[in-house]
Amino acid sequence: MVEIKHHGAITGVTGSCHELVLDKRSSVLIDCGMFQGAENGGSESDNLQLDFPIDSVKALFITHCHIDHVGRIPSLIAAGFSGPIYASKATTKLLPLVLEDALKIGVTRNEALIGKFLQLLEKQLQPLEYKHWYVIDAVKGLRCRYKPAGHILGSAYIEFEYNNEIIVFSGDLGAPYAPLLPAPKSPWRADRLIIESTYGDKVHENRRDRRQQLEAIIRHCLKDTGTVLIPAFSIGRTQELLYELEDIIHKQKGTAWENIDVIVDSPLAAKFTEHYRELNDLWDAEAKARKGKGRSPLAFEQLITIDSHADHTKLVNYLKNSGKPAIVIAASGMCAGGRIVNYLKALLGDTRTDVLFVGYQAKGTPGSDIQRYGPRGGYVYLDDEKIDIKAGVHTLSGYSAHADQKNLINFVKRMRHKPKEIRIVHGDPEAKQALKEKLSGGCPAAKIIIP
Repeated sequence: MVEIKHHGAITGVTGSCHELVLDKRSSVLIDCGMFQGAENGGSESDNLQLDFPIDSVKALFITHCHIDHVGRIPSLIAAGFSGPIYASKATTKLLPLVLEDALKIGVTRNEALIGKFLQLLEKQLQPLEYKHWYVIDAVKGLRCRYKPAGHILGSAYIEFEYNNEIIVFSGDLGAPYAPLLPAPKSPWRADRLIIESTYGDKVHENRRDRRQQLEAIIRHCLKDTGTVLIPAFSIGRTQELLYELEDIIHKQKGTAWENIDVIVDSPLAAKFTEHYRELNDLWDAEAKARKGKGRSPLAFEQLITIDSHADHTKLVNYLKNSGKPAIVIAASGMCAGGRIVNYLKALLGDTRTDVLFVGYQAKGTPGSDIQRYGPRGGYVYLDDEKIDIKAGVHTLSGYSAHADQKNLINFVKRMRHKPKEIRIVHGDPEAKQALKEKLSGGCPAAKIIIP
């Protein structure tokens, strides 16, 4: 019987990396992500290290290109892995951008070294179409199929077939009715399922409610002539927010909304947004309809993109001193680095500022601390500097690109042939336990494991 080993995403939501051991000499990896925050209990360099042997690993399968699913790929290749790296076509376009940025921030600025890595990566990457079964030459008897996961552009859940058994890895599943991307559809059959549980204990607000909350926060910004800071992942969350903001502004023509700047301060996010526009064949029906009416959901008039570091510094100082209403979207999504940190250091102490969290904040990250202590007038350490929090702090979990508890249960419930074994990963202990209890009721015949 195929053995499943977990090399990450079992003590929290980051570091996703799972191994299908097919026999004594052959195995494959599903994702190879970086740990974030305190989830690995080590330093930043520890979070990039591999703590398992790779001698038998014949191939790597990527579900999507968020850093907690792909951040250890450089370490894997540096350790000697030269096998194929499979991903959806969209992911193969985005992955080099993600890893180049990650190397520059966390490892080295040596362009020659980064270039050599990207050349190796390019040789190993093999794009796969959605919904087609592929024979995997590197492992005799193994087939796989990628299905849209609705999480970010190019995201997929993966079906493996080996010895007449179907093993499904959910990756990160998107929420139905999220902007831009179609919702995932359940597989027909899964004998064993490895499923994420980021929000296994929560139910998101519906889209209309969270949109109203987003609009209300921005109205507050207009009234107080302050800045709304949105820490967001460069891929996925940023594009969804732009899509929603374009529609809010579109419906407020002739009002002060037309004067508010929407600023994306991230060269990486700008590149991803360009790819989202180019790959509009992967959009959902609503987004395609808007485009068909001549609108540009990801390239509207109020949208400003900041590229150079010099322009970034000027903008931070300008917003600090002018109090001009603006919406700033910048990485990193958990405030653990990147340009958002400079905005927070400059503006967290201003009562006119609002910080809006739209995604999961891992324990031990500055984002988690701001979220936890900010509403009580606390403080946070950024770059070893103590910053008092006088800004408003808000959380809209409904804008998470992750499915909530109800969505996760439905993903399993709607399978025609339900799994005999379910492994719950990629969640905090409370979320995993809550999901286990719910799934036990809906799948009484399944063995449910929390690794």
